[in-house]
Amino acid sequence: MSKQEMDYVGSCIRPPSEANSILLQVSLGCSHGKCTFCGSYQDKRFTVKDEETILSDIEFAAEHMQRQDRLFLMDGDSLILPQSKLIWILDQINAKLPWVKRIGTYANAKGIRKKTPEELIQLRERKLGIVYLGVESGDDRVLQEICKGASADTLVAMGRKVKQAGIKLSVTVLLGIGGRQRSLDHARATGELLTRMDPDYVGALTVMLIPGTPLYDKYQTGEYQLPDQQGLLRELREMVEHTSLSRGLFISNHASNYLPIKVRMPRHKQEGLDMIDRALEGSVNLKPEWMRAL
Repeated sequence: MSKQEMDYVGSCIRPPSEANSILLQVSLGCSHGKCTFCGSYQDKRFTVKDEETILSDIEFAAEHMQRQDRLFLMDGDSLILPQSKLIWILDQINAKLPWVKRIGTYANAKGIRKKTPEELIQLRERKLGIVYLGVESGDDRVLQEICKGASADTLVAMGRKVKQAGIKLSVTVLLGIGGRQRSLDHARATGELLTRMDPDYVGALTVMLIPGTPLYDKYQTGEYQLPDQQGLLRELREMVEHTSLSRGLFISNHASNYLPIKVRMPRHKQEGLDMIDRALEGSVNLKPEWMRAL
């Protein structure tokens, strides 16, 4: 008797742009697992799934998911898997799901660092078409405080490494992560990092305080203060103002944000800034608090 469903362990997280993708869980949790704001994988430790389970899920997808032409590898940073394991997974996907046009994965700086340029090209040749990199901030002080495990310079280098291999790069940045004190410093430094990295896509999210995380504990004691609505809008404006992409998309349409914008750079940058200015003036409606979520 054939299996009835994919093997998913714990909560499953994927980028908004992968909503219609086949979700293949090849590892559990995040290999870093130290970011102070993140509560995504509190229910599991980082492990790599066995080949039998992965192959069974690929075969299930081959039978039941023939209309989906994109696939996303979960959990938090599947790029850190050994190259031989990743090659095997991608080869199985391509053999059994030949209609899949693009494969994506989350990554962190450590995982990218472990791959040589030639190894990244090998993955790209097997349809790894996009890597999602959590940058969060370009401010080294903020990166250190949130235990990101990488400096701004390292993040820039790793992002460029992905792009040089011919793989599309989508990065995530966090509004509010610098708190009220470093809000605009964080925004400027993040815009400058994005300019140096020049990703294909930027997704701006707003920090959501999650009970059980170190950042939430700091919020409870008053050590960390989240900017208010106006502060977050000013931060978004400062970040966009200092971001120059050769040909990229800056998006803030995540459910956590008060103001959704979609800016094609460099052509529509001023239009994005003008919309934020109208929101600051109160002439654009913001998302109500009850609609905001992770």
